[in-house]
Amino acid sequence: MNVGDKIRRLRMSRGLTQEELAMRTDLSRSFISQLESNKTSLSLDTLEKILRALGTDLKAFFSDQEEEKIVFKKEDRIPLYDQPDGVSSFLLMSDVETKKIDPTLVVLAPGAQTEEESYHEGDEFGYVLQGKVDLWLDDVRYRLSQGDCFYYRADKKHMLKNPSKKREAVVLWIEID
Repeated sequence: MNVGDKIRRLRMSRGLTQEELAMRTDLSRSFISQLESNKTSLSLDTLEKILRALGTDLKAFFSDQEEEKIVFKKEDRIPLYDQPDGVSSFLLMSDVETKKIDPTLVVLAPGAQTEEESYHEGDEFGYVLQGKVDLWLDDVRYRLSQGDCFYYRADKKHMLKNPSKKREAVVLWIEID
């Protein structure tokens, strides 16, 4: 394992410069640079300090987890059961518990609606792929058509309804933690 390279990738994935990481760890920028270039070694305590500043720990850093899955094919979709009549929902990717987003494809038959969700943490984003939907937030209706999108904090009661009596509606709905 190339420790320096892995630290560099973690730092960059967090949007930090070497200077910012140095400030968060009370280390010098030159030490961070030498470490990322594998020109110096470090103690376990220093590595733990750096990993804590990068939002991870030793176990995760040294785990032998398999390569991150990048592409999720149509056949990988996971159907969600116990949906109201006329609503079909599919998780678009697996292992959503470890990710900060939960993308779902929601298909609403004519006149169908999702169950009303109560307040919860996070944000929600949606994009209407087909048809029209009514987005209800705390009893206020917003009408959206194909190509429209929505974004809101999930601190409101919310649901989607297909107002059409003839066409189904399809929405890409993403919950963001």
